[in-house]
Amino acid sequence: MSKQDLILLALDPAPILDLMDRALHAAGYEVARASDQSGLNKSVQEAIPALMIVGEKFADRDGLSISKDMLERFPTLPIILYTDRDSAELAKSALKLGLNGYLYPPLKTADIVDEVQRSLSRGRKLGDWLRHEVKRTTSSLAEKAQISEAERNKLEAIIANIQDGVIVVDSNQRILFVNRAIREIFNLNERELTGWFLTDVISNADLKALLARSTEGPLKYHEINFDDGRVFNAQYTPIPKIGAAVTMQDISYLKELDRLKSDFIHTVSHDLRSPLTSILGYTELIERTGPLNENQTEFIKRLQGSIQHITALVNDLLDLGRLEAGFDTRREIVHLEGVLKYSLDMFDAQIKGKNLQLTQELTQTIHSIRANPIRIRQMVDNLIGNAIKYTPNDGAIRVSISMQEQQIILKVEDNGPGIPPEEQSHIFEKFYRATNVPEGVQGSGLGLAIVKSIVDSHQGRVWVESSKGKGSSFIVLLPTQE
Repeated sequence: MSKQDLILLALDPAPILDLMDRALHAAGYEVARASDQSGLNKSVQEAIPALMIVGEKFADRDGLSISKDMLERFPTLPIILYTDRDSAELAKSALKLGLNGYLYPPLKTADIVDEVQRSLSRGRKLGDWLRHEVKRTTSSLAEKAQISEAERNKLEAIIANIQDGVIVVDSNQRILFVNRAIREIFNLNERELTGWFLTDVISNADLKALLARSTEGPLKYHEINFDDGRVFNAQYTPIPKIGAAVTMQDISYLKELDRLKSDFIHTVSHDLRSPLTSILGYTELIERTGPLNENQTEFIKRLQGSIQHITALVNDLLDLGRLEAGFDTRREIVHLEGVLKYSLDMFDAQIKGKNLQLTQELTQTIHSIRANPIRIRQMVDNLIGNAIKYTPNDGAIRVSISMQEQQIILKVEDNGPGIPPEEQSHIFEKFYRATNVPEGVQGSGLGLAIVKSIVDSHQGRVWVESSKGKGSSFIVLLPTQE
């Protein structure tokens, strides 16, 4: 046993105090006595004892209360409680509190030494276990920190070398990170950019517009254009507790392909219109050359119908080409309720032919708009024509015009087959037709694409609300003249 083991006695003066002092000295321990609470605190601060023996009452304080305070400061300090009587309740309280031993008279020197040795042994084992756990936990944390640092470096290397541009900003739009692709896209030098406001470093107008729109939440589609013809698609994604990330992909080649495709379609459509007109004229002249039998007359009508269908498709393609090229610059005062009336009059025969129930709802005061009247009429005709086409016989169509602040809302509803949810995002694309189109319903897939182009050219919005089997509602928002 080591003579460095210090036993602190916190006992009021009594014969048992002298007995314990002599017994522990004889066993080779160093012994210190505390006469009051301040002496006890001073002894503990100057030299932490290997073990403490505290009386049931010491310096007018409860021994269990003193032990609790000590264990809060020194959780591994072995403490033995001494009491003048054997009490099962007191022993239970001592063990529950975490004390190591319990002494009561009659006592012999061997009893005191044995209890001290046993408590010290338990205390050392507990201390060894705690030190081992601390070492193991510290080692594990260090290993995890090392792994975390390696993973962070790996992630930074990946982001730095991917082809897409990545910008990470904080909640105030100060730069936290930019990768190599961003530096190349915006011709940034190698200077440190962290901490700078993004708009102070990059002055691109489209990027500033993206940041201005960021209050709307995540953005998936936003084009960023450059004077040299490059076009990038940018996404804005908020990152909780960090800020946001802006990612950019080069779509210049896709834009070029789309332009070439549009030019090809426009050229072919333009070159087809003249021969189609000639073919239709000759089919009408055939009937004037002499009488035709019944079969010949039927064949001529079918041929004329097919030519008219192709001619309508060619005209749609040409209209779409003009709209996408930005040639739709004519603007004048247009009253949408008047356009709707003319359109419904034109479709009156088709509505009656299918025995459709038509409902009109017009707000009393409808502002005028500055628009191309021909295009607005074309937009309304396409929406109402689609509603009639896809609504079954004896069905219902509802058309309404209302005002919302400085916008006109046109809504065309039908109770046709509806549009599957997964296809609604494609319904305004060129040549796209839903998979559940009723058999026999013809169409080119260009009508809604033309509607969207017309609405876009008038700074409006159009969207669809539909449930499969329950019909569709097409809503158009157009800014008023004011």
